[in-house]
Parts: sequence; C-alpha cells; structure tokens
Amino acid sequence: MKMSLSLSAESLMVQYAHYHRDRRNIATHLVGIPLIFTAIAMWLVFPLGRQWGAYGITGAWLMWAVTSFWYITRGQPLLGVATALVNGLLVALAHTLVQQAGGWGLAGWQLGVALFVVGWVFQFVGHYFEGRKPAFVDDMVGLLVGPMFVVGELVMALGLLRPLRQTMEAQAGPVR
Repeated sequence: MKMSLSLSAESLMVQYAHYHRDRRNIATHLVGIPLIFTAIAMWLVFPLGRQWGAYGITGAWLMWAVTSFWYITRGQPLLGVATALVNGLLVALAHTLVQQAGGWGLAGWQLGVALFVVGWVFQFVGHYFEGRKPAFVDDMVGLLVGPMFVVGELVMALGLLRPLRQTMEAQAGPVR
C-alpha cells in the first residue's frame, strides 16, 4: 500500500489502519510513538538562532512547525490541530529533558537514544501481536502518519471523529 504526502488525513489513516487492527498493537503505539517522537525532538534541541524565552528557536521547534502545517492541511482540522498540540507538548518535554540532562550534549543524546530504543521495542512488540510488519516498511510516509494515528485513536476514544472511525473500520476492518 503506497501512501503519499499529498493524501487526505482520511486516506492516510485508513491506509495506516490496515497495519493496526489489534488492540494490543494500538496500545503499544500509544506509548512507543510518543517516546520515539520525543527522542527525535531531543536530538534536534539545538539553537538555530537567537534565544527568545525559555527555549528559543531550535531544530525541534522547526520540525514541529513543518509537521504541524502538514497535519493541519490534511483535511481533518480537529485531528490536525490535536496532533500539532500533542506534538508541541512532546517537543516542550524534549527541551525540558535535555535541560535536565545538562543541556545539549552527550547526556541529552544518550537519554534520547534510550527513549528511541524503548519506543521501538514497544512498536515491535505491538507488531508481533498484530502479526504484520510496520507500515513504514512498505512506505516511509508511515513514520509521519504514526503520530497522527495515535492522536486520532485518542480523539476517537473520546467519541469525536466518528465519521473517520466509521470509514477506517469499513475499509480496514474493525479493531480486534
């Protein structure tokens, strides 16, 4: 299944859902994907220019801005904004963790590596339960869709985005 950066959130979520129908896999993704995202943000916590406020402009905030624009422009405003907000909290957490580790340097990188590895362990355990390879193996766009999928699952658990849930289940099958 080929995903494209230009597809709608609905199409991307349906395609991603084909790889994620087992409840245990989805549950592991609720932990693994935020850990991986936070780890990547930690590696990007380096100043890109002048410092304003607590964090200033960093590679992590630049990543957040670019991906947030992409999520918000996929045609599902609530899902896009929710994903941008959650990812913004994770970027702020990444900055805080790096600061607590003594600033941008070896300790911050090591903590990022630890979170990254633990996150991927969760991912692969989930896909063991699923009995299917991760979506990104077939298409790297799946790495970008993952955070949106996790936030979407949380938003749908609140009873929102019902039409999206119905479309996902009609096309990818029910969660089992």
